[in-house]
Amino acid sequence: MDPTARRRLGGTALELTVLGFGAAPIGGFRATMPDRDAVSVVDEAWDQGVRLFDTSPFYGYGRSELRVGAALRDRPREDFVISTKIGRVMRPLRPGEPPSEGMRQGGLPGFVPAFDYGYDGIMRSVEQSCLRLGIARIDVLLVHDVDFWTIRDREVLERRFRTVMDSGYRALDELRRSGVVGAIGGGLNEAEMCLRFARAGDFDCMLLAGRYTLLEQGAVAELLPFCESRGVGIVLGGPFNSGILAG
Repeated sequence: MDPTARRRLGGTALELTVLGFGAAPIGGFRATMPDRDAVSVVDEAWDQGVRLFDTSPFYGYGRSELRVGAALRDRPREDFVISTKIGRVMRPLRPGEPPSEGMRQGGLPGFVPAFDYGYDGIMRSVEQSCLRLGIARIDVLLVHDVDFWTIRDREVLERRFRTVMDSGYRALDELRRSGVVGAIGGGLNEAEMCLRFARAGDFDCMLLAGRYTLLEQGAVAELLPFCESRGVGIVLGGPFNSGILAG
């Protein structure tokens, strides 16, 4: 596969390289990594022709965005596409508050994520992301992890979906219309929720993580045909099932 080949993202003017760089690991997704090594990994992806870089405030509690920004901000802005996400706003730990636990053990110390899918939360999240990345425009902004795979509670899932569509969607649309954001979509772990969001609003794309691979093709039944009919772009995250299919 030629990583330099490009595809248009749905009905937008954005063109993505066929291969993108997922920046969760360099944020400390499962292990610590020195800053210089993280930047070197991004530099190597660039040298191989990759121009799509996907990150999130949640990856390393801000560390992934800081490192992606450090590696890219001196490169010509028109030469790459940055994708990041909303749903968790980083806040400093309060005095005496224990650090957040979980698999982001290599993440940025002193910060903890707070869920906020509403209008104000999305606006704050985007402002934080722009500052960490060191850029004024985000190409692709995705609603992150509004799916049962992540939440494990149907009532909470429904509440967050409604918060996005009743409040947060207005922020997403305003950011897109103002040019601060190029495209909006979902970054989700289930084809079912990608389809639900695609039906509920005017979204440009869906990033489907780990659910269209050699091991699983449920998205073929409804999601992919629907998105094709509406001109909604599809980005496949984790196509090697976290490495199982890569070796």
